Amino acid sequence: MTDQEVKLFGAMESAFSRRVEIALKMKGVKYEYVAENLSNKSPQLLKFNPIHKKVPVFLHNGRSIVESLVILEYIDEIWKSGPSILPKDPYERAISRFWANFIDTKILDALTKIYISKGEEQDAVVEIGELLSTLENELKDKKFFGGESIGLVDIAANLIALWLDVVQKGVGKEIFTKQTHPKLFKWSEEYMNCSIIKETLPARADLLPHYFPSAYASK
Repeated sequence: MTDQEVKLFGAMESAFSRRVEIALKMKGVKYEYVAENLSNKSPQLLKFNPIHKKVPVFLHNGRSIVESLVILEYIDEIWKSGPSILPKDPYERAISRFWANFIDTKILDALTKIYISKGEEQDAVVEIGELLSTLENELKDKKFFGGESIGLVDIAANLIALWLDVVQKGVGKEIFTKQTHPKLFKWSEEYMNCSIIKETLPARADLLPHYFPSAYASK
């Protein structure tokens, strides 16, 4: 039953729908991908996510689930094949949820401010540097936030490994580098070199013209 009708509505530029694709590939789940144009959303997307009207939308046997972190937990609970996305220990699961939420609230908010202001809001630049240092302290000397394997926090941190890099290049600010956050930067290199991650995440060169069309569209 679990392999029947698995469908994902996503978008190339969405760090959040890419999270779901990573989880499905980690679990070896076959799925149908529906590419959405977020400037002209399909009737299906609006039907299945009428509240937020955004990707990702995950369909399993006709039932829809929204919000990427919620979908990741659902996938981990339904499909037992492949590596676990969340730790088995209840305390460690709670900690993973905390840091994933930290990324989706604190870091995303600061990154959005930098993107909208084109890097001119210095408070946001300072803030995200401090937030990344906090996250780096949680990583400590582990290969991944999940230990030796990719877990919930690592997948959530797509936002840092690729999208933050795109924004800092687009606005011309050095925010996240090997010098500023060495442990977190090493994590990002390890993460981006994983085969599933490489085959799932879009190329940096494709994201730049999407987010900064005036500067990169013709390059």
